[in-house]
Amino acid sequence: MSLTATARVVAAPGGRLPVLAGEGPLALRRTRSADGPDRSRVTVVGAMSAPLGGDRLAVEVEVLEGAALTVDAAAATVALPGRLARRAHYDVRLTVGQDAELHWLPEQLISARGSDLRMTTTVDLAPSARLVLREEQVLGRHGEETGTLFTRLTVRRAGRPLLDQELAYGPGAPGGWDGGAVLGGHRATGQLLVVREGTAHSEPRPRLLGETAVLTPLGGGAVLVTAVAPDARALRQVLDVALSDVKDGVPSG
Repeated sequence: MSLTATARVVAAPGGRLPVLAGEGPLALRRTRSADGPDRSRVTVVGAMSAPLGGDRLAVEVEVLEGAALTVDAAAATVALPGRLARRAHYDVRLTVGQDAELHWLPEQLISARGSDLRMTTTVDLAPSARLVLREEQVLGRHGEETGTLFTRLTVRRAGRPLLDQELAYGPGAPGGWDGGAVLGGHRATGQLLVVREGTAHSEPRPRLLGETAVLTPLGGGAVLVTAVAPDARALRQVLDVALSDVKDGVPSG
């Protein structure tokens, strides 16, 4: 039997959370923020194994004008096969208002052998909104093959497209996903998106960050870092270094 569940968070100025509601495997807990009472912090706590084949999960986050919110997770999300060979769906919808800030910092998504997951992340930013977003995918648990994983990240700023990309891995993905032009044999991949107000003079140049990561400016103070690594731990190290490198003016959350 498949499961449908939605978790919702609304953050208001002054560290208030007028809406904090989880369902099924998407339990939400208010946790202490290291940045003071004006920033809210919410941790997603997995209450059961999910997503399984056929499940439809969603997380909706809205940061109201002038508010600041960090969302993290207590553990990795593991996509698992269900009793029936059906695709699972996991949809994340993030909305950040004027002069508001969101740090979206979940733990890794692990694609277990035999699973089939379609994950979409949609972000709508007001013109003066700020964002730190980290996404990490690990293809297979230790010593196992990956499942099928399709991900799409769509970011709009002031209603205009800032980033729209789709990635596919595992059985059923287009050929070449594990080749030298994509993963090159690595089993962990991720990206870090930082959006802040910027000027033409502060725009960074495209460059390599070590041997397995690349920084790409998107304009208007937005920066995308894309990385691959042999495992989850190495990937997190790469992205943490990248965040330290590009976060000028963005608190760490």
